[in-house]
Amino acid sequence: MFFGSIPALVTPFCDGKVDVRAFRAFVEWQISNHSQALVPCGTTGEGVTLELDEHKLVVETCINQAQGRVPVIAGAGSNATHRAVILAQIAKQAGADAVLVAAPWYNKPSQQGILAHFTEINKVGIPVLVYNVPRRTMVDISVATLGEIAKLSHVIGVKDATGNIERVAQQRNACGDGFIQVSGDDGTALDFYRAGGLGCISVTANVFPRQCAAVQTALRENNIALAQELDTSLQAAHAAMFIDASPAPAKYALAKLGFMQNELRLPMVPANTHAQTVLDQVLSELAS
Repeated sequence: MFFGSIPALVTPFCDGKVDVRAFRAFVEWQISNHSQALVPCGTTGEGVTLELDEHKLVVETCINQAQGRVPVIAGAGSNATHRAVILAQIAKQAGADAVLVAAPWYNKPSQQGILAHFTEINKVGIPVLVYNVPRRTMVDISVATLGEIAKLSHVIGVKDATGNIERVAQQRNACGDGFIQVSGDDGTALDFYRAGGLGCISVTANVFPRQCAAVQTALRENNIALAQELDTSLQAAHAAMFIDASPAPAKYALAKLGFMQNELRLPMVPANTHAQTVLDQVLSELAS
């Protein structure tokens, strides 16, 4: 259902508001450059700073622009379960193909609390991708807990941003062969795929969609040598996307490419001068 290069889309802002026109053009560019699904309102999209009406606007705009050409997986994460349920309902009503839901952050719930969180979201009735990103949430969804979550009727897979390749086999054993596993870590996405994953929900693909898609296509065609060559050429870009607090580097690069304003919503601020220098170099080497 979901595979390949899947950008976790940035949200363009202009004078403090969502820039719908820029976002439409950005979604179109992503599709024309072979991104195989889209994720609006995730971490990279500054989803936690969007008001509910803005969240709805971004999701609907993405779906309307995509017009069914690629799946749309709407971010629906919150550290309040009731809010995550509302976001999942918004996504379902808008026609999203699935929602991406992180473990609650800051609260640091127990494994039982994490299971209860996803149990409530499951009741919305839309396919759910679990998002495990311990370095942001400060809680790790254990393999055993993910196995229990996978039993819920609408949970279909996981975005794994642990960077631990051994998790792929462990989670397959716990969740079954049909459970979708996509990487949430650009730098290890190739190894994740070779271990049994299906693709990557990517930050780098915001700026280099064609190149990221080419890696995933080569992997699906079992052209490992080409995939490794392409992946090696992208490693500097992967590092650059996190040389300052994300999504500041991606937004700076996209502003340089003319897609949007270099505007973030506090507490996020634009990339620092060192990051800009590094990004300029990466753009000169890879953008075409």
